[in-house]
Amino acid sequence: MAIVVEHDKRKHEILEKSLELFTRDGYDDVTFQKIADACGITRTTLYIYFKNKKEIFTWSIKQMTDELEVKLMKILSDKNLTAQDCLRRIMYWIIDLCEQNRPLFNVLLIYLINLQKMGTNAEERVNRRVIRIKHLLSMIIIEGQKRGEFNKMPVKTINNMLYSLVESAIFEIAVLNKKNVSEVKMSINLVIQGILKV
Repeated sequence: MAIVVEHDKRKHEILEKSLELFTRDGYDDVTFQKIADACGITRTTLYIYFKNKKEIFTWSIKQMTDELEVKLMKILSDKNLTAQDCLRRIMYWIIDLCEQNRPLFNVLLIYLINLQKMGTNAEERVNRRVIRIKHLLSMIIIEGQKRGEFNKMPVKTINNMLYSLVESAIFEIAVLNKKNVSEVKMSINLVIQGILKV
């Protein structure tokens, strides 16, 4: 009797295990064979799902950002939160997630630098992964302005300020190896205070 394989489930498991490997060993030290071994499958089976290591890495990151969006949508859907509380909770959660995934951001930094060296537009790659997160932030800002909680200011400008704080946290974590991003959270509070209607 043939074994039934749930391909979506297996693909999800491969991506999870791969992300663990990339985080632990770094992008350059992970091979297709290492991924297959960690997943308990052959390289041939792995080729059924992915054509190369780079594809596995980008899909792993996509899966992680998709899970991030689900969590953000859950916070966003809490109708008991004011717009400022929702914005603060989402921003803090993103910063905490960055802090918890310090090794991954080190790997991502090296990966993005290598893309730049090869002539690939790293900014475009990053923007593809975060565009929906930026959109969610804009939705909260717009809702806060509609409710009269936030001053009428350009949404894109506010969004850029908030997102630059996330980038700052990632830089501090991945490059400066800071252990505490509490200053970034204080900056988030200042931005939110600055857009509140008094």
